[in-house]
Amino acid sequence: MLTVTEAQARVSDLVTSAKNAGADAADVLYSGGVSTEVQVRLGELEDVQRSEGEEIGLRFFVGQRSASVSSSDLSADALATLVERAAAMAREAPEDAYAGLAPADRLFHNALPDLDIDDGCDAEPEALRASALEAEDAARAVDGVTNSEGGGASASRSIMALATSHGFCGGYQASNYGCSASVIAGEGSDMQRDYAYRTARHLADLDSAASIGRRAAERTVARLNPAKLPSGAMPVVFDPRVSGGLLGHLIGAITGSAITRGTSFLRDCLGEQVFQTGVSVLDNPLRKRGLRSRPFDGEGLPVAESAIIDDGVLTSWLLDSASARQLGLEPTGHAKRGIGGPPGAGTSNLHMKAGAVSRDDLIADIAQGVLVTELIGMGVNPVTGDYSRGASGFLIENGEIGAPVAEITIAGNLKDMFRELTPADDLEIIRGVDAPTLRIDGMMVAGA
Repeated sequence: MLTVTEAQARVSDLVTSAKNAGADAADVLYSGGVSTEVQVRLGELEDVQRSEGEEIGLRFFVGQRSASVSSSDLSADALATLVERAAAMAREAPEDAYAGLAPADRLFHNALPDLDIDDGCDAEPEALRASALEAEDAARAVDGVTNSEGGGASASRSIMALATSHGFCGGYQASNYGCSASVIAGEGSDMQRDYAYRTARHLADLDSAASIGRRAAERTVARLNPAKLPSGAMPVVFDPRVSGGLLGHLIGAITGSAITRGTSFLRDCLGEQVFQTGVSVLDNPLRKRGLRSRPFDGEGLPVAESAIIDDGVLTSWLLDSASARQLGLEPTGHAKRGIGGPPGAGTSNLHMKAGAVSRDDLIADIAQGVLVTELIGMGVNPVTGDYSRGASGFLIENGEIGAPVAEITIAGNLKDMFRELTPADDLEIIRGVDAPTLRIDGMMVAGA
């Protein structure tokens, strides 16, 4: 794997080669990574995986025609062939009036911010194995656990570099660590399974393996002997384990591609009250040690914290340069991309701000409802906002969390759900997308 400096030199050189081959414009993205993952089960080593890889992708523009090609072979001969192939493909591609690089006057040219997303450590396989064993041992030690699906630990480092023909070149490196456990409680047809995991940029920030294991076991044992839940309209409370998924549906509905295609249930809601007053959703790509932090976007534009939802109001679409041109707007610094193909748009470290009430107070007046801790399936229509998901969790009766429930279905419409949503004050910033406990009244629930 290349260093950041080497990667920047490589993408810059390939842009020059593309220009020499007749490109009117070009950009090049490099992605490299190395990772080690250890899995154990029932106290024995089950698997060790070590992977190293790197890819480079070239977008080659001839007027309004373009082609994207990529290669995992970074030798001089392979890259020369890559440029030739891209040039030939671009000249035969259809014209796209909105294709092109980001505006040159908007490019990021400052010193990279210190995001502290690489701790410089290298976790050895022996240390990862010890963490995986510690997580599983802690989970298996909890009363009620009868079997294990295993414990795992991982460490990785990635490098990204981007160069464009109109003046941008940048790159950065990031580390990532993870630990997980998954166990089974009960016997026969009464068995239940659950899990816990954590990831962090710095090894020192990762929860202890034992605490992760205990959390997995306690969640699993709590699911034993599920009760029946009557069907009907009732409040549904989303645990922080799953509440961030609602933000995912929001983001999918406000990306430039969804708006330009007219395939979003929020396509007519810009500047409108989408959530209750007091609800705000923020995206912060510059968060120190953030799991999705980045110093610039996928087109080389500067990034900044933004309130996508401000006091309940939808403030902006998420736009890459192509969708911005199509809408007659400016790109928003939310471009994201992979090695192949053009950029799209998305968020980085996303969270909904904490509300003003505690979780206990949020559910105190619920006579009958359900606390959802797991969602199953993808029954969401992005055009209409219709929402129907399999779920499991716990009964809420007279303001108290009660017996577990499983194999239920919750349904509603995301527009209505957003308007009815009330956040608790228990936000934790521990993932790439975070939200506190959320209550939504009037959802339809079908019991097993």
